[in-house]
Amino acid sequence: MISPRPVPIWDFTEQLTKHFEMSEMAFSPLDAVKDSTIGDDVAERAARLKRVPDDKAMLRAVAELTRDLGAPNPRIFWSDFLASAFLGYAGLAIAILATSLWLQIVAGVISVLALYRAGGFIHEVTHIKHSALPGFRFGFNAVIGVPLLVPSYMYEGIHNLHHARTRYGTDQDPEYLPLALMKPWTLPVFILVSLLAPIALLFRNAVLAPLSLIIPPLRKLVVERYSGLVINPAFRRRPAEGEARRNWIWQETAASIWSIILLTSVFTGIIRLNAFLIFLAIVACVAVLNQIRTLVAHLWENDGEPLSVTAQFLDSVNVPPPGLLASIWAPVGLRYHALHHLLPSVPYHALGEAHRRLTAQLVPDSAYHRANYDGLPGLAYRLAKSTMIRGA
Repeated sequence: MISPRPVPIWDFTEQLTKHFEMSEMAFSPLDAVKDSTIGDDVAERAARLKRVPDDKAMLRAVAELTRDLGAPNPRIFWSDFLASAFLGYAGLAIAILATSLWLQIVAGVISVLALYRAGGFIHEVTHIKHSALPGFRFGFNAVIGVPLLVPSYMYEGIHNLHHARTRYGTDQDPEYLPLALMKPWTLPVFILVSLLAPIALLFRNAVLAPLSLIIPPLRKLVVERYSGLVINPAFRRRPAEGEARRNWIWQETAASIWSIILLTSVFTGIIRLNAFLIFLAIVACVAVLNQIRTLVAHLWENDGEPLSVTAQFLDSVNVPPPGLLASIWAPVGLRYHALHHLLPSVPYHALGEAHRRLTAQLVPDSAYHRANYDGLPGLAYRLAKSTMIRGA
């Protein structure tokens, strides 16, 4: 199994620099994608994307200008994460205990947004060098991962495959579907299925996980199909090894115990059914919000062929300032998702500075600027329009 340990930023930038020195561009990446308006047939855009070579100037700038941004700041990580979790659980408690419907709604919205932000740190857990942030994996799982039924083992060892140079956008990518090339009905289904996430996760942890310990064929199915936060239904996960396996065992055990206690408490009346349903509704809304964010994290225009690093970047999305809403629906650095694909080891709090440096340094016709978008509505419209053109 590929190790979930992220590539240190100094190694990553050194590899990029060597790659630029060894390769020559046949033509400009900008020329290959400059005619990518929504009126084009998405299949033509997909074909052009496969022909995009690497933009050496952009990638060299990425390597050279961000060498000092690779270290996570423990104060920022812990304060942001714990404050978000506290606000989220406080909102959940008020939503459960309040007698006013309006107060319940307001508290519920605050809880969803805060828990969504706290949950977003699973992405950082996957990428950070844990020796630089000791205890954070355990803290995340104790505070958010296990209580919300998404322990980090379900993302570690999965998400790094999405960043693999030859896997991105292929059938070996657990986090990619060619959504822009699919039928229009796939988009609402993609979002609505996330509403079932808390129920599915409870069933997985309270029923399937314990049974799989005594039924080997079921265990194989649970590991391959139901142990990763993926969107590619063809993906099959491999069993973890070494430290990753140890982390998997304790996290899965904790999630199973928590799920069994939670369901038992509801069935015996210790936890009121109304409170349980509010909890499920808030977790479901967090899942839906994350699914909507996922929908616009990429353009989803690759039809399964390996892409150059620059093409992968151009198939991804940045929503930089001055817009403020992106910090809510794409928190914890996710508004710089395209940049993150160039700098997967840079912590979320440094991506804004990396973007500012690159924007100031790179010439206007650099491919870097082509991945910047104004916001969620335009991206969602582009994707929906693509499916209607393609799927008509």
